[in-house]
Amino acid sequence: MVKPEKEKINIGQVFPEVTKILNQHKTRITYIKGENIFKQGAFAPYVIYIVSGLVKVYLQTGYDKQINISIARSGEFLAFSSIFGENIHTYSTQAIKDAEICMIEKDNLKEALLGNPEFALQITSKNYRNERHLFEIIKNLSYKQMRGKLASVLLYLSIDEFLEEHIFEYLSRQDIADFASISTESAIKFLKEFEKEEIIKLSGKNIIIVNHEKLEQVSKNG
Repeated sequence: MVKPEKEKINIGQVFPEVTKILNQHKTRITYIKGENIFKQGAFAPYVIYIVSGLVKVYLQTGYDKQINISIARSGEFLAFSSIFGENIHTYSTQAIKDAEICMIEKDNLKEALLGNPEFALQITSKNYRNERHLFEIIKNLSYKQMRGKLASVLLYLSIDEFLEEHIFEYLSRQDIADFASISTESAIKFLKEFEKEEIIKLSGKNIIIVNHEKLEQVSKNG
């Protein structure tokens, strides 16, 4: 549902001219938890800016199979490659927490980037971190055993930014399994093993890392 545009995109006080451009060329929409924002293979007419909420980014690898790639949060862009001529979405996104997003005209975001090198550098830096995360996913899928894959996922989901969002409240065991590219049954089994080994503590849906160093060892050696 499109919301009245009473509020403005806030890229930050250091980029007032950028904020002005983006606020002139955007549509604001609210997605409730569980709604798809866009689908892999669909036309990509806009760049998406997340105002608030949490968004799951994933690849559809089969009719009922998927690999979760990352969680995007407020202040991040999705479908960013569309400003460079990528007209088809290469991944899918779903709100895992009620999310407000802005659909921004591609040409206007490109104008903002060209007109403000510092803003462009900030965006490039974020994309670089995302690229590093993608390489980590490839390494996990290619070389690690299931325990190592799951340990790597738990480390990723337990960074400070996600813990502040209480991320595990919004993820099912299936979601966690899809991040590790293992079965749900295997994910549940290894979570219980990690708890017995006093690496993590399970409390309902929540997962608390109690031995970060040991979990890193499992991730590295897995």
